[in-house]
Amino acid sequence: MLRAAFLFLSRRRLLRRWMETSPVAARLTRRFIAGQRLEDVIAVARRLQLENILSTLDHLGENVTSAGEAAAARVCIEEALDAIAAAGLPSTVSIKLTQFGLDISGSLCRSNVEAVLLKARSIGSRVEIDMESSEYVTRTLQIVEDLHSAHNGLRAVLQAYLYRTADDLRRLNALRVPVRLCKGAYNEPPSVAWPRKHEVNSSYARLARILLDEGEEPAFATHDPRMIDIILEHAARNSRSPSSFEFQMLYGVRRDLQRMLVSHGYRLRLYVPYGDAWYPYFMRRLAERPANAIFILKNLFRH
Repeated sequence: MLRAAFLFLSRRRLLRRWMETSPVAARLTRRFIAGQRLEDVIAVARRLQLENILSTLDHLGENVTSAGEAAAARVCIEEALDAIAAAGLPSTVSIKLTQFGLDISGSLCRSNVEAVLLKARSIGSRVEIDMESSEYVTRTLQIVEDLHSAHNGLRAVLQAYLYRTADDLRRLNALRVPVRLCKGAYNEPPSVAWPRKHEVNSSYARLARILLDEGEEPAFATHDPRMIDIILEHAARNSRSPSSFEFQMLYGVRRDLQRMLVSHGYRLRLYVPYGDAWYPYFMRRLAERPANAIFILKNLFRH
């Protein structure tokens, strides 16, 4: 019920407008959002580097409605890559294709992403292409496969709650496309996605084993200790070194697990969002783990 409620609220435009302009919002979001400016997220990435934690910078935004907005999103990511290079950070960037014009034109989106990909490659970084709701999966993977064939330098994201993901994963593995596996954060119908939590968990565990067996530079996005144990057990059984795969987590979520993984020598990368279009992202984080809402309420009134 709480998950459905937060996902419903994530689509309310008036509430979004109020939240993104309210001075109270900074206190609500500072655990999960690095800040609104590029300088804010670079400062966070520097601090994480000192803690032996990698980062991927995500300039928040999605579903642009004009070529001009898509170009502006591209410029923001190019500026982030310039800042990563200037700071000498081992950071990547994450993008959503609807932020780069996928709703407008596939060719426009591909051109914008290619420009960012080439810039990332020139500084020794990578572009992580986030997955959005199920209606975008086929178009997203078409662009991923096309650009991987032409340039390399990207990582795709697949969602364990979709029925189709096993087939997608095996195809990407065969093409040597690096993959990040996550559970999925959108409100999908049971016609396309596993509806129950235990089914999603079972799917994630199956896919994680396939990714470890066949994948190129696999990454596992999870805050679930059970999934982490499954991944580590399978990696050990197959003699995979800790440097051959990485865990990914969200900035501000399960810091205890973050510390544990780093202390045991595993690669950890945090997804660090920034920018003023933070509301949909923030609400999806609450939907994924309603306990986050309790944490926020407890800390909102602390001085």
